[in-house]
Amino acid sequence: MSAFVPAAITIRPAALADIPTIIELAEATWEPTYRFIISKEQIDYMYRVIYTPASLQRQMTADQHTFLLLYTEDQPAGFASFSQLPVEGNIFKLQKIYVLPSHQGQGLGQHLIAAVEEASRAAGGHALELNVNRHNPALAFYERQGFSRNREEDIPIGPFWMNDYIMRKELR
Repeated sequence: MSAFVPAAITIRPAALADIPTIIELAEATWEPTYRFIISKEQIDYMYRVIYTPASLQRQMTADQHTFLLLYTEDQPAGFASFSQLPVEGNIFKLQKIYVLPSHQGQGLGQHLIAAVEEASRAAGGHALELNVNRHNPALAFYERQGFSRNREEDIPIGPFWMNDYIMRKELR
């Protein structure tokens, strides 16, 4: 019996040329992540709004979201994005974090969060916030990473609503 050896993990900033890879990862993670939380109609609508090439390009340029790509064994396995909140300059927001369903449970999400925290701290960030649907099982994951529920927020997305917790972690 051999011991488990973790795959080689690489995390790097994404460029505009990586948009097709981000879309590929989103296609594989979006529906499995939300199918038990929100309706298929809302999943499809939000995906079309967030993950078009034009929308991702806007997020990376005008919105100044930094995307990180995670690779295992030189294959893309997940991504995260984050940005500095405009009003509160020392607070950053984890905009997105997704790991392929086939790679979940291997600590890859922890690696992505650690990379976002490190980059946020290096840019002067004092806290990291994120939105998570109030019925998302990932709540427990975020709590294990040191995030706590800060407040609730209901956000209109087209004809739908996102019923979220805003979670926060102080960066020390």
